[in-house]
Amino acid sequence: MRYVLSILVVCVTAGCVSTTNASPQAREAFVVEEDEKRLWQRSEEEQEVLNGSGLIYEDSILNAYLRKIAAKLQPSGFFSQVPFEIKVIKNPYLNAFAFPNGVLYIHTGILARMENEAQLAALLGHEMTHCTHRHALKTLRYLKDKTGFLIGVQAALREFGGVRDLGTLLGSLGSRAAISGYSQELEREADMVGLGLMVRAGYDPNEALKLFKHLKAELTEEKIKEPFFFGTHPKLQERMENCEDFLRNHDRDRETGVKNTEIFLTKIHKAILDNAWLDLRAGRFQPAQRGAEKYLRIKPNDAKAYYLLGEVFRQRGKDGDTKRAKAYYEKAVSLDPFCGDIHKAIGLVFYKEGKKTLARRSFETCLSLSPNRGDKAYILGYLRNCNP
Repeated sequence: MRYVLSILVVCVTAGCVSTTNASPQAREAFVVEEDEKRLWQRSEEEQEVLNGSGLIYEDSILNAYLRKIAAKLQPSGFFSQVPFEIKVIKNPYLNAFAFPNGVLYIHTGILARMENEAQLAALLGHEMTHCTHRHALKTLRYLKDKTGFLIGVQAALREFGGVRDLGTLLGSLGSRAAISGYSQELEREADMVGLGLMVRAGYDPNEALKLFKHLKAELTEEKIKEPFFFGTHPKLQERMENCEDFLRNHDRDRETGVKNTEIFLTKIHKAILDNAWLDLRAGRFQPAQRGAEKYLRIKPNDAKAYYLLGEVFRQRGKDGDTKRAKAYYEKAVSLDPFCGDIHKAIGLVFYKEGKKTLARRSFETCLSLSPNRGDKAYILGYLRNCNP
């Protein structure tokens, strides 16, 4: 049952970008068939596992905002049949996927790298189209009695660390879908329909292409290989070509669609910083740095972001990084002198430099500010080594 359940993710998890069909005819024709009902039921079972995994990013303001944008893309009449729900997953890799029953999951990684609401609309539109155009059901019917679909899944999971946790939750078929995606025909349909919905909702479709180009440049520069929608250049290149085809049929110079950059950044700014921490924990120093710097452009006097930048350079440890880390820690302390974590980090830098008197002062300040911290024994160990 778990495998069938995961099949629904096949059509869902491919990680792409588009929207649903807004035509009245499509809404009237949407009647849930028997095998589709079973698919939806198993969707709910799989979502229950995922929702209880601890990977869901909880932010009520962000969730309300995401649903509001989805509502703009899809006429309200359709919501009575497919009540779209948007959830965010704590994962720094670039992906989004949709279950057939209208529940969409977006990684913090892709949210944090977007620049405006129009780009978000492109992503939501694509995933919603996978639902309204029954791409999961079509794929399920096509795959019946097919063999070899799971070949290479475990090897792929070993190669790509970013998908392992999700692979465990989604099952083998879901994990395979995250790597390979839908057929080219279905992905193109999702792209074209999604871009059309984006335009009808008043957004600038040129932002979809800008998003793709921005992500491709970032992935190329960082030499990242990810098993998700934006991770492999051939898939991303196809998406860019689809978008260019769409734009060629529209007057790009006369396009006056909205972007809503400021409100978008206001709504997602917390996720940007939290995702930067996820990048750092994954050893992705450059994305973590970019995330912190992006956050600081929104919240320029936030000590947590400067502390994060200090951690990026301290942990990376290249030539000159220690000096840069100390500068960021000092800035963080000037903004929040009562944060024990910052003093601990400064102590670690001093300790590495052999300045044990200064390190001891920082460690002692850390413990005085947060005496019951979980790593107290760890810090006390350093303090003992700092004694003359």
